[in-house]
Amino acid sequence: MVGDMRSTYTAIVEPDQGWWAIRIAELPGVFSQAKRLDRVEVMARDAIALFLDIAPDSFDVVVRERLTPEAALAVSEARQARAEATERQKAASEKARQAVRTLTRLGLPQRDIGRLLDVSHQRVGQLIRAGATGPLDDEATRPVRRAARRPCR
Repeated sequence: MVGDMRSTYTAIVEPDQGWWAIRIAELPGVFSQAKRLDRVEVMARDAIALFLDIAPDSFDVVVRERLTPEAALAVSEARQARAEATERQKAASEKARQAVRTLTRLGLPQRDIGRLLDVSHQRVGQLIRAGATGPLDDEATRPVRRAARRPCR
């Protein structure tokens, strides 16, 4: 049995003097506008429902922004830079965890580890505690046991 297929309409939106001009690709002559991008779908849905005399929740709307080439490039570059920064942050976090493991094995106090890594000693404590249930849960997080020192004679 085939379920009911919902119609999908495409709202093409372009900036126009501080507004978003909305055009429904599948319905020539159906237009609307919205002040903010997060309101485009609602306005497009209302225009489609009014034009077709159907319930606004009886179909799907896909929003496609159309920007100038310059604006599209700027958005694309910003998104790419953000994705790269996120990946670099993940790598930096893993390196910090590795450093905490290594320095903890040496028996260094959290304050010293924090100073070496340029983070607070509280953050070092979080990284150590995270090891009890997370990625730091291995032998590397346990301090090195040192032999008792004997007084020099």
